[in-house]
Amino acid sequence: MGRVTERRKVLRIRDGAVSTRPDTLVAEEPLEIRLNGKPLAITMRTPGDDFDLAAGFLVSEGALATAADLRNIVYCAGATADGSNTYNVVDVRTAPDVALPDFTLERNVYTTSSCGLCGKASLDAVRTTARWPIADTPPLRVPPELLADLPGRLRAAQRVFDRTGGLHAAALFDEDGQLLDTREDVGRHNAVDKLVGRALRNDALPLSRTILMVSGRASFELAQKAVMAGIPVLAAVSAPSSLAVDLAVETGLTLVGFLRGTSMNVYAGEHRIALREPATHG
Repeated sequence: MGRVTERRKVLRIRDGAVSTRPDTLVAEEPLEIRLNGKPLAITMRTPGDDFDLAAGFLVSEGALATAADLRNIVYCAGATADGSNTYNVVDVRTAPDVALPDFTLERNVYTTSSCGLCGKASLDAVRTTARWPIADTPPLRVPPELLADLPGRLRAAQRVFDRTGGLHAAALFDEDGQLLDTREDVGRHNAVDKLVGRALRNDALPLSRTILMVSGRASFELAQKAVMAGIPVLAAVSAPSSLAVDLAVETGLTLVGFLRGTSMNVYAGEHRIALREPATHG
């Protein structure tokens, strides 16, 4: 889809020299997600992989778990007054036997590219029961050296970021550090939804032998999305939130933050980190 970036005229000032030039910006447009014909949520996203985004969002909301749960996803025609298709509204149709969660008014929300689903009434309102407990059989063990390589591999896969400097990214790696899939979006939660949605549509859930690497911070919502997809390890280049750590401790998720160079902080699930020597206690 040719709507990932847009060109805008800018005034450029460099060391006192002033000029005008076109600049490439990341596109941001609303996407309305409907479930079986009923509006459910609106997110601001970078156009592209919209069906994966919708499917992944519904995995995190507990509505979808397997490819068999999904009947189809379509763009809605007649999305404007003149009947044209904006490609900004998708309708997800579930299989007839799928039992959907009780989406209250608190769940029918507006989401933003920066923080995802916001304004939820309480922690209990977003702590959705996971379909797959994060249990390792056989145990997943990740050396720190492998984790240290992931930010560079993620950065190398960010093609649109090189042109705009304005996108977040998320990537799935296998337990040997091989890149499985990557997505970019103006919202990091959307990038994760696109990864999870693609996995759902490929009938690859749960992602129980993978590592999720995200640019930026690790919010509660990103931790929840990892848990709902059965991902055992979440790593971020910046800090996690306190609620993300709480959720990781409760569910057994391994949560790594401040992953920069050879340095990192492990906030939960340290049993999956293959250390060469025991930790010293300060």
